Amino acid sequence: MIKRLIVALSLFFSFVSVAQENTASPYSFYGLGEQKFKGTAENRAMGGISTIPDSIHVNIQNPAFYPHLKLTTLSTGATYANYRFKTNDDKEKARRTTLDYLAVGIPMGKFGAGFGLMPYTAVGYKINNIIAPTENNGFPDQIYRYSGTGGLNKAFLGLGYEFAKGFTIGAEFGYYFGKIETMTTLTTSINENNQPTEYGTRELIDSKATGPGMNVGLAYVSKIGKKLSFAASAMYTAQSRISLNNDGQLATIKILSNNQTIVVDEQELGLDDTQVNLPSKISFGASLGQARKWFVGAEVTLLQNNDGGNRGSIVDNVGYKDGVRYAIGGYFIPKYMSFSDYWKKVTYRAGLKYEETGLVINNKSINDATMTLGVGLPLGGTFSNINLGFEYGKKGTRDAGLVEENYFNFTLGLSFNDRWFQKRKYD
Repeated sequence: MIKRLIVALSLFFSFVSVAQENTASPYSFYGLGEQKFKGTAENRAMGGISTIPDSIHVNIQNPAFYPHLKLTTLSTGATYANYRFKTNDDKEKARRTTLDYLAVGIPMGKFGAGFGLMPYTAVGYKINNIIAPTENNGFPDQIYRYSGTGGLNKAFLGLGYEFAKGFTIGAEFGYYFGKIETMTTLTTSINENNQPTEYGTRELIDSKATGPGMNVGLAYVSKIGKKLSFAASAMYTAQSRISLNNDGQLATIKILSNNQTIVVDEQELGLDDTQVNLPSKISFGASLGQARKWFVGAEVTLLQNNDGGNRGSIVDNVGYKDGVRYAIGGYFIPKYMSFSDYWKKVTYRAGLKYEETGLVINNKSINDATMTLGVGLPLGGTFSNINLGFEYGKKGTRDAGLVEENYFNFTLGLSFNDRWFQKRKYD
């Protein structure tokens, strides 16, 4: 287990140290980027719900579930994402492969603890905007190109405690860090093929982000009769204040025939350091089922948007409102203790999610609808398992000149279990 932890930590830090593009969504242009799912592949395959108790999978969404762990658990996951973008005039495709999380959960009697690292927001857009002469007082086409990479990562440490039979409470302390790099170029066309002029203007802005975060959770698990179990949970994430250390350069660039650019002249931009808010949110969930057989649950999350985490850029056609997410999902295991049929021991998962993100562009709300499926494949002779998942979803709209984003995500999660801190009975 220790060797697995060291290897996983080395792998994750190598990914984080290089700014991986965790998204290709054009909607990551706004604020601090696209919010990433804060959970494991197992939860993600059930619509993202966190209110199902589990003794062998770490729940990194709600720290109140840490005391339910029975084995020390190392969990890591990755996603292969396919995007298809549509406007009323064009279509594009993109792919991304990213590491999603690394987490360790440790049971300690009535206590449980967890710690880990994950991407929290992601920026990864490339947008072209051509302003035609009819919109530009008869001048040549103005060609704007926007691109951005980076995002926030989150290191976290959580602790949960069972303070009464069936009742657990937990708190998680996090630290956000990362860098967002954006580039804007402006050129004008000189012919009908939109070939750019020889010279253009380029603006580069680097924002280094740091800040603390915290959330608290409450959970209740109880038996109903001899077979059924009921679980309910609530979680509150406080608003986080993120500090941005901003640097920028403005340059005159020369554009070569192969579209490469050469800096002709460059000057530093005197940018002030700024602070932005990550919005607060609160979620409520409940589930019903039979342990190691089936469970189904539902969850509602309310997001309080104020400025949407803006980095200070002024965009006239963008606003924010409070968001909400609805999720339902569950799992089914045909025969947990089957010795003759492996597929009867497999965990089958499914879920649905619908989210009003709170982002409003051109008076159109940006919503996200997702269907999820997954399987948990047990590894022989252990409680460890491989978790595979699939997501299909649609985000945004083609109305009002916007982009409809269709995505197909394949997720892989590894969950390794072991016993720590137990005294040997025999030497």
